[in-house]
Amino acid sequence: MLAVLYLLFNEGYGATAGTDLIRHGLCDEAIRLARTLVDLMPDEPEAVGLLALMLLHDARRVARVDDAGDLVPLEAQDRGRWDRAAIAEGTDLLESALRRRQAGPYQVQAAIAACHATAAQAADTDWAEIAQLYRRLYDLAPTPVVALNRAVAVAMSDGPVAGLALVDALEATGELSGYYLVSATRADLLRRLGRTREAADAYREAMTSAATDAERRYLAARLLETDPAP
Repeated sequence: MLAVLYLLFNEGYGATAGTDLIRHGLCDEAIRLARTLVDLMPDEPEAVGLLALMLLHDARRVARVDDAGDLVPLEAQDRGRWDRAAIAEGTDLLESALRRRQAGPYQVQAAIAACHATAAQAADTDWAEIAQLYRRLYDLAPTPVVALNRAVAVAMSDGPVAGLALVDALEATGELSGYYLVSATRADLLRRLGRTREAADAYREAMTSAATDAERRYLAARLLETDPAP
């Protein structure tokens, strides 16, 4: 049940196809159902952790796209638009769940989301803590997507060389073949390392498999920054 609710929320928060990145109705319904589940299972810490996770992500929903519907990356979002009440509720729920000392994947993901949501500005983000939390999450849920997210956190805490090594190792397994975020992540790290030609190729590859128009426009803009040639 928890997995189904999180899938519903994620389809709303980051649509897998179509013109719109965010489907607000799905986000709202997933949160409503998660609240109902917590009411029915108040002693289940993972249910509480899932609700906390949804609220902490959803607090940033309106800042994730601009007026044109284009994707705004986390570091560039206007944090003044974040829903502080949702952040406060999410962190309170997370703390109540963690006090039971039965940490599971949803609680760990909520802790990661809390690191982002409580940072006053992007530069204040505790990436070392996030990298540690992703290591813990991988122990609980050893999926390739978690490994990719961990690589991003390592790149932010230890530098792009360390992150790129993890991305390249993951890409070599073929487990995320066709998943555009692998190429997009690799492109960003190559750009940060000044390897612009390789970065441009990776952005082009990511564009071919991005699911939504908003994501493709974002990648096209980054490609233009890396390779302005027509």
